Amino acid sequence: MSATERPLGVLIVDDEPLARARLARQLQSIDGCQLLGEAADGESALQQLDSLDPDLLLLDIEMPGENGLQLATQITNRPNPPAIIFCTAHDEFALPAFAVAPSGYLLKPVSLEQLAQAIAQARRLSKPQLLQTRSDDSQSIRGRRQIKAVSRRGVQLLNVDDIRCFIAEDKYVIAHHSGGETVLDESLKELEAEFGERFVRVHRSAIVAREFITGLKKSGDGYGVTLSGCAQVPPVSRRLLAGVKSLLTEMA
Repeated sequence: MSATERPLGVLIVDDEPLARARLARQLQSIDGCQLLGEAADGESALQQLDSLDPDLLLLDIEMPGENGLQLATQITNRPNPPAIIFCTAHDEFALPAFAVAPSGYLLKPVSLEQLAQAIAQARRLSKPQLLQTRSDDSQSIRGRRQIKAVSRRGVQLLNVDDIRCFIAEDKYVIAHHSGGETVLDESLKELEAEFGERFVRVHRSAIVAREFITGLKKSGDGYGVTLSGCAQVPPVSRRLLAGVKSLLTEMA
């Protein structure tokens, strides 16, 4: 955390005292986090939400009374809602949980490494960051800020700002990003329609992030586009080559 960045205020919501205590201990080891309070049910969480104004909720799903999914739906409909990371013992709630757009989904017992990684990801969408960038022109860009990928390893959230390119291979689309590669269950056409202001089509099988384009590289009898922070060199079709060159001229 930089000297000018304020700590991320966290509220833990879980009906199990031992689970709350475990998360509270782990938060002490994560830089830039401040535990604001704890709640054992939805009603108490809403009260503390108003009084403490947290940036992040660590939220259980199965609780007495209103469950975590219902609570999250209420919270996300508020102005400037906090980020939400679900911490639950049940993996069957993953898909319903992501319908309310959380920043993470962790299975108990939550490890310190998992929690730290999820918080680092959530920090990008926390209220301090949103408030700092609200006047930024990037806020007017269409599309999600995160893309959900479901695989055998569980549910992963990819920050769109970290994705260098989308490459279609066989029946799948692979997102190449700062953390490696992830297979998506979305078509290239759908991704281009949603993120067309941030990504540009360079080939029938590839769209690339404009901000990461660094140049063109000769490849056989054609060209590929080079991207910062990415070893992948997506091919450029002859039909689209002139447009890519024009874009590079504009960026120069």
